[in-house]
Amino acid sequence: MSVTVLEHPLSPYAQKVKLALHFKGVEYVVEQPMVGTDIEAFAAASPRGEVPVLRHGDNVIYDSAVIGAYINETWPEPPLLPDSPIERANIRLIEDAMDTHFEGNTWGLGEVLIFGRASGEQAEQMSAYAAEQIQGWYSWLQNRLSSLWFNGASYGWADMCVVPFVNGAARFDILPPADSPLAAWLDRVNAREDVQAVTAAAQAAELDPDMMRAAIEGGFKREYRDHRLEWMIRAGGIEVVAAGLAADNIRFNGSFA
Repeated sequence: MSVTVLEHPLSPYAQKVKLALHFKGVEYVVEQPMVGTDIEAFAAASPRGEVPVLRHGDNVIYDSAVIGAYINETWPEPPLLPDSPIERANIRLIEDAMDTHFEGNTWGLGEVLIFGRASGEQAEQMSAYAAEQIQGWYSWLQNRLSSLWFNGASYGWADMCVVPFVNGAARFDILPPADSPLAAWLDRVNAREDVQAVTAAAQAAELDPDMMRAAIEGGFKREYRDHRLEWMIRAGGIEVVAAGLAADNIRFNGSFA
């Protein structure tokens, strides 16, 4: 059966999925739906109106964590996770932290610096908040790097769950402390050919701030669900949310019916 990933190359969630398929040696093709402007059409594939989505024959799956589990169970060799239940549990905790905490900061930086949701002193304060939070998460990650890889003895799913987000922070020049174990891990994982290929696709798709701000004015809507909304409020951007609601250029999850 054919394998298709509906994605945007900059999405760290889509990058996780592509890295897993590379690791398994599964051939796939990519499609880039216009999820920010055609939510109703995309909702059949993803009720959230977000990438990634995996199409495997007639099977259609959304949510990167669910897709990762599906890939590992459909193509069991080589395994994405170690055998130990506690190691697997710790990896799932790392994945959840990156998906629902770390990502809010890089997403928020995109809203401020690329999509122009804030300016002046407010933009500076929100950007500083994101940088401080990311450095805190770097400390958290470093405490969980007990060997060469987050996955344990060898590269695996945990590393795939971390590297797209850390590289996403590097887009904004927020890097792990120099000469730290985390910085050494980042050099090591970015030296892999599969990671380089996925990262190169993301770099080639870098967003132009002028185009993105024009897109927002033209009706493009960014998803503000869950941790992203929380980040915006905690970072001092509640006015940004109010302005987005008034202009109808932000969105939340609709009904899954």
